[in-house]
Parts: sequence; structure tokens; C-alpha cells
Amino acid sequence: MMEQNVQRRQPDGRGVIVTGGNSGIGRAIADAFRANGDRVIVLDRSGTDADVISVDVSQEDSVRAAFAAARERLGTIDVLVNSAGLLTESPLQDMTLARWNETLAVDLTGLFLCCREVVGEMREQKWGRIINIASQLAIKGGSGLSHYSAAKAGVIALTKSLALEVSGDNVLVNSIAPGPIETPLVEGISEDWKIAKRAELPLGRFGTAEEVAPTALLLASEPGGNLYVGQTLGPNSGDVMQ
Repeated sequence: MMEQNVQRRQPDGRGVIVTGGNSGIGRAIADAFRANGDRVIVLDRSGTDADVISVDVSQEDSVRAAFAAARERLGTIDVLVNSAGLLTESPLQDMTLARWNETLAVDLTGLFLCCREVVGEMREQKWGRIINIASQLAIKGGSGLSHYSAAKAGVIALTKSLALEVSGDNVLVNSIAPGPIETPLVEGISEDWKIAKRAELPLGRFGTAEEVAPTALLLASEPGGNLYVGQTLGPNSGDVMQ
């Protein structure tokens, strides 16, 4: 049997892919896995560093090519963190179909495409961890954010469904639903929205990306993450209590 008191580890660390890992929550998670001794490849819209590969997660061919390049560098993909995302603000009455489609394409379809790239090999090797970044708005909704909330609700549903399909092969799929976090993604939201949201939070403040990253490490760890199957963990400043 696999020893349960250590993490699965290649001689030079696990192979980890983090989408959207050039900024915000994704970057903090990528840094945390690096500090843990893992080998990390970031997939992002633009890549300038040796460990960053350019990708448009909404495009099937781009995703396929990026994962092929990452696989060549990593050898095996043990952990996938889907953090690439798009956040804009618009009342539903005024929302264009183009804005709706763009958000769903990046925040939900892109996640599906990335998951599909790794589940086969993870099942074959009988070990894998997939961590999807959702949002607390998937649970409670958000004024002016119906497109984003709907996409993130889809992320949670996809996470549960995929977990049912693959957990028998020791591939564990879970999601993290952060509350509002001080990241570049949130900078585009109106100041009025942010002031009102801070007033709602029991903690009274937005979180930081570095406060979310340890949850990803937990879900990918052994034995700490071994019993999480299709779960949604919520570092959200008390915005949603479950």
C-alpha cells in the first residue's frame, strides 16, 4: 500500500500545472508549490519566464498545445490547479451576449478543457489532484456579476461530477471558493461594490492571495488532503458560512 504519511513525490518534486499563475491567487499558489519543493509550470495568457507557457484557455487547440509543452518539461502531471479567470461587472439587463460568452468561455469552458487534458494520465498513474478555483459568488450570487457567478457555479458542479468519475482511481478533484481577494482581477470592479462588500464581511476585510494558497497545498497533500472528494473549501472572510 502507498505510505500515507508522505506526499507523492518524484525525485525532484511533483509535476504541477497552475493556470492563470502569473498573478493573483494563481501566482500565490504557484509560489507555494515551488516552496514545497514541487516542479511548477504556469500556463497564462503571456509567458516571459522559463516556467511560463502562453495559453488561451478558452481555445481547445491552444490548451492542447500548452499542456503538451508542459508535459515535455514535467514528465508527469501530478497536480493541476485551474486558476485562470475573467471578472467583469455588468447588470444582466445591460449585458451583451459577447460579454456573457467571453466569461463562460474563460471561467468554465477553459476549466473543462484543462481538466480533460490531465484526467486520463492521472487515472493511469493512479494518483492525481485537481483543484479548481471557484468563488463564494457561486453560492450566494452577486449584483452585477450574474455571468461570473453562473460560471463559478458551473465550476463547483463540474468539480463534483468529475470527482464522482475519477476518485476510484485516486484522482481527487476539489474546488476552492474564495471570497473577495485583493488581486488584479478585483481591481476592475467598481469601488462602490467593493465598499459595500467589505461592509458585509464578518471579518471586515478582503483576503490576500497568500491566505488562499495554503488551502491548495492542503488539498494536494497526503495525508491531509486524502479525504477531500468533490468538496468546496471557502476562505471567504465569513461571506458564506457552511
